[in-house]
Amino acid sequence: MAHFDTEYQRLEASYSDSPPGEENLLMHVPEGAKSHWHHIENLDLFFQRISFYMKNGFTCMLLGEIFELVQLLFVVGFTVFLANCVDYDILFANKFVNHTDSSKVTLPDAFLPVDVCSARIRDNAFVIFVLIISGVFWLHRLVKFLYNVCCYWEIRSFYINALKMTMSELPYATWQEVQARIVEIQKEHQICIHKKELTELDIYHRILRFKNYMVAMVNKSLLPVRFRLPTLGESVFYTRGLKYNFELIFFWGPGSLFENEWSLKPEYKRGGNRLELADRLASRILWIGIANLLLCPVILVWQILYAFFSYTEVIKREPGSLGARCWSLYGRCYLRHFNELDHELMSRLSKGYKAASKYMNCFLSPLLTVVAKNVAFFAGSLLAVLIALTIYDEDVLAVEHVLTSITLLGVCITVCRSFIPDKHMVFCPEQLLRVILAHIHYMPDHWQGNAHRYETRDQFSQLFQYKAVFILEELISPVVTPIILIFCLRRKSLEIIDFFRNFTVEVVGVGDTCSFAQMDIRQHGHPAWMSAGKTEASIYQQAEDGKTELSLMHFAITNPQWQPPQETTQFISQLKERVHREATGAASDTHPLSLSESEPRSLIANLLVGPSTLASVHFSSSLTNHAAAGSSDGATDARTVSSGSSAWEGQLTSLVLSEYASTEMSIHALYMHELHKQQSRGELSRHTWHRQESDESSDSVPDEVRSEPNPHSRHFPRSHTFPTTVPSPSAIPTSSSRASSHSSSQRRYSGPTTALKHKSRGVPMGGWAEEGQAAPRHHETLPEESSEDDMPPQIHKVDAGCV
Repeated sequence: MAHFDTEYQRLEASYSDSPPGEENLLMHVPEGAKSHWHHIENLDLFFQRISFYMKNGFTCMLLGEIFELVQLLFVVGFTVFLANCVDYDILFANKFVNHTDSSKVTLPDAFLPVDVCSARIRDNAFVIFVLIISGVFWLHRLVKFLYNVCCYWEIRSFYINALKMTMSELPYATWQEVQARIVEIQKEHQICIHKKELTELDIYHRILRFKNYMVAMVNKSLLPVRFRLPTLGESVFYTRGLKYNFELIFFWGPGSLFENEWSLKPEYKRGGNRLELADRLASRILWIGIANLLLCPVILVWQILYAFFSYTEVIKREPGSLGARCWSLYGRCYLRHFNELDHELMSRLSKGYKAASKYMNCFLSPLLTVVAKNVAFFAGSLLAVLIALTIYDEDVLAVEHVLTSITLLGVCITVCRSFIPDKHMVFCPEQLLRVILAHIHYMPDHWQGNAHRYETRDQFSQLFQYKAVFILEELISPVVTPIILIFCLRRKSLEIIDFFRNFTVEVVGVGDTCSFAQMDIRQHGHPAWMSAGKTEASIYQQAEDGKTELSLMHFAITNPQWQPPQETTQFISQLKERVHREATGAASDTHPLSLSESEPRSLIANLLVGPSTLASVHFSSSLTNHAAAGSSDGATDARTVSSGSSAWEGQLTSLVLSEYASTEMSIHALYMHELHKQQSRGELSRHTWHRQESDESSDSVPDEVRSEPNPHSRHFPRSHTFPTTVPSPSAIPTSSSRASSHSSSQRRYSGPTTALKHKSRGVPMGGWAEEGQAAPRHHETLPEESSEDDMPPQIHKVDAGCV
């Protein structure tokens, strides 16, 4: 078998992040012109702190760090005190205390003497172990706190001296305003020496480098977070502890895939030793899983205590708070655009919170409502009697368990009321789901038209879960996380290695980033999402659910000053023009006197006045036309000059522009989904809720694949994320093509995805299947590999013009 060069190569950059001729430019800065901000070594961390800092300021962040340290000491110390230094027999009046006077038993009487308390602590080995672990962790946090204080002070100086922003202006400043000033000072201070100018996309790439990878892995169903349980059915488990372990393994932990904040390790950029790297990663996942298993008792105790101290007062004050809902951690990752900052995501999801709550309340069980009403009646009757007796004579409270009964009856009534719907509520799930879509921007195809079904409601509840379910998942996370790491994630090690090699590109001045975050329609577009004829991506390369197209529109609307490449500019302009043209004709189409039932309505008209009107999202017609006409482009300068006016005027201007951008993106998202739905009619739907487990697909091979006349297809290790089409001899690059490919500003590591096309007869990794319908599996021929250090024959370098 021929041996191929396994080193990655430069390819023609679809996104030119540096001006032509400046790919290898080293800036010469005169000695006297150098500033404190020249050549910042870790720009990723620096930009992250800038984005975090603008939300709070130095004082708030400093106090937050201090209280976190005090909180840790309080939880550990108070728990040890309650377990070893309290005489509960005296506290519960099971034992009498001999007083010299006739005074009542006081709280200090229940405290054990200091010598007895310390002796009980010394004799308890588990308490000593917990104290040692907690002390080491607290010292680590203390050192981190001291380091962060220095970094926060440096960021404060950067805002004042470089960005020319005072601390009083910071609470009213928008991120776009801060970002525009960073782009400007790059020309003066050269905070990044590898590029003469920074773009908005450069800054987002550095802040969200690892988060873009996580969003892409969730989009391609690579992370084991969806499970089918025997009694619960399809369920999602994705907690903060599990997310922390994923990031520890992939990005920044010892032995991770990245050698620093901005660069993937060289061995993971080559395909020849993928099996060895997969075994190494599987071994590392195993050891981290075992470490989680050993620390499980300590972490579990901490989770229980922290939840108890955090939520007990809230539950006592507002018992119905556990019945409230929140966006799940999985939902936030699934609904997140590429290159979307935390505050942008939470602002978008918060706008859809009320509509999502109303939608979930549409499915309250009538039987449960009847039971809740009657239980609330009986509990209210008992509570009314006890309150009346207390008002008549307060000594009633001295009777044993009376106060406890009043508290429990109040909690019971509050919980029952959460199951009783508003009598004025109208059942309109389709309209509510459309309003939700206007804000969250992502939704499986089979939800539309099926919003009234309980299956849709159950699937949406995985994104929008009860607060009580969130707390419960966090409590059991220390037990479940080791199991997922050892038995689920470890089996996907080969697919993970292939994913990072195939979907990592190097951008000059930025470093290694996820190729999906480039938002390149040609490389990762989906034909069913307005990319037909513009994309060259295979099924393996396509982002699911229109993630590439929607992320591109969101970034372009949020950052109107961004200058995308020519092909991307054409896509954005054509889409905006179509939406504007539809919106312009919607006014006449939606007039009740000018439209009969037999006349066809425009697409925007259907969106605005159809069964799912956008009036519920508070869109006025003037705002709609203004946003559709690209008002954010015309108001670009106002974002940056608002700082020159008063703080109130700047905040008001920023608020108006933010609403314009949000409205414009909502209209574009609805338009793209409606157009996608129309284009998908008559075709086999690519639904995205019940995702195919890629490790299952690699365990069985269909008969038609076994019968293919390829002698090499029996022994090559199968990976569902590793394309396996054997290239023709003409696809193998010549030396001249390899030489010409090194003149660009972006590298794609050697992987098969850039020029190989999958057969379209099966559902790809990350493909979604209809409920009750088996997702077809397909495997292509897998040639044999002669050596783990040799590149498989289907891996080949790609011509620059093919990417």
